[in-house]
Amino acid sequence: MPIRIPDGLPAKQTLREERIFALEEDAANSQDIRALHVAILNLMPKKIETETQILRLISKSPLQVEVDFMRVSTHEAAHVSQDHLVKFYDTFDAFRDKNYDGLVITGAPVEHLDYADVDYWDELCEIIDWSQSHVFSTMYLCWAALAGLWHLYQIPKRQLGSKLFGVFPQRLVDEYNFLTNGFDEIHNMPHSRHAAIDAAALREHPELQSLSYSHVTGPALIATPDFHEIYVTGHYEYGRDTLADEYWRDFHQGLPINLPQNYFPNDDPENQPAFTWRAHANLLWRNWLNWVYQMTPYDLDEIPSAIESLRAKTYAMADKF
Repeated sequence: MPIRIPDGLPAKQTLREERIFALEEDAANSQDIRALHVAILNLMPKKIETETQILRLISKSPLQVEVDFMRVSTHEAAHVSQDHLVKFYDTFDAFRDKNYDGLVITGAPVEHLDYADVDYWDELCEIIDWSQSHVFSTMYLCWAALAGLWHLYQIPKRQLGSKLFGVFPQRLVDEYNFLTNGFDEIHNMPHSRHAAIDAAALREHPELQSLSYSHVTGPALIATPDFHEIYVTGHYEYGRDTLADEYWRDFHQGLPINLPQNYFPNDDPENQPAFTWRAHANLLWRNWLNWVYQMTPYDLDEIPSAIESLRAKTYAMADKF
């Protein structure tokens, strides 16, 4: 939650420079309170596991959040019952006329495919286009981050020689960014993917800022200045044992799989892995929800105009520096 400060307090300027959320009395007194409305487009095969991981992070915020689950209609889910989908999920048709404070688009194990070969690619592009005007802030996870950057900016992915698999230290780029406020300079993030962002192409887009990075993983956290779009190339939502489950799944199926790096103590898969990214995962999601809560309009019908207004102000301010 933001700090509430008296009008005209000299500390205001310092807080602004450090990008710490602070409300003056007039703004605080005029705030209307309501629950945040967040949609989750769950593209992962194990939908219940992914639901739990994301809801666990959302629940760590003190804010009240209402969640709706979305699925694509052009792909048949094979790892969850139809009863579960019918009961808890709606297709995009139920969302297209609504506005949301936040949208989360999960990854999917399809990074080995060309985008056009993904059977729900056209539908995903339609959802991304819809989010541009109907969702105040969208968070793209793993493959969805690659897909979003390609669809919106034509930033290509590149296939890796081997799977990027493990927990990797990331270096913070901007310690005073709202989204990463409170992060340690070096922090861990799980990764599990066969593709990466073309970093050279990313650098050609100054409207996209890398907030954390490593020479091993490439850009790990990317955002527009107004946080309308947030791209997470790893898996902060993963639980302690998710990488272990992936390793043992492939191992028992006889598939080629290396031990996840920096994960099992002494590189022994019989040892319980250390949960070294949990605090930063919680912090990222709390910062995101806090930002959305403070900036989104009270009336959901005003979200399209609020997106345009915030984007115009953000880029006008950026042009001054």
